[in-house]
Amino acid sequence: MQDGDVTAARHMRELDRTEALRLVATVSLGRIVFTQHALPAVRPVNHLVEGEDIIVRIHDDGALTSLMAPADVTGVVVAYEADAIDPVTHLGWSVVVTGYARPVADADEAARFASMLRPWAGRPTARALRIRPALVTGFRLEAERTLPETAARG
Repeated sequence: MQDGDVTAARHMRELDRTEALRLVATVSLGRIVFTQHALPAVRPVNHLVEGEDIIVRIHDDGALTSLMAPADVTGVVVAYEADAIDPVTHLGWSVVVTGYARPVADADEAARFASMLRPWAGRPTARALRIRPALVTGFRLEAERTLPETAARG
């Protein structure tokens, strides 16, 4: 495939859970999908991966504060999507994690996570949200591998 050739043969390969979470850990930006006022909402956020959990920073007055479930519940169902897809070739990968989001309750741990995640705006906060994956799906868009014409004939 040549640069810019988006019509070359390609295929989509499913990723297993381990590979999908490993890929999410290689990027720092994703999108969280949640419910706001009974409607779907999406926000871009920075993240880090700890074990299988995805950690995002939240601000006290931001839309994601609606995800602050009481301590006695499992959490709020969210989806989290991260990807790395080349805008020219359209090759790369995409992963969606669906699971339960809960605030990081331990203040020291939340402050540690918040210090590791660069905020979008200059609002200081020491709050973090942990997404525990229940379902992890992903795929990689790959170019078909073909032998050069001379090698195929020989």
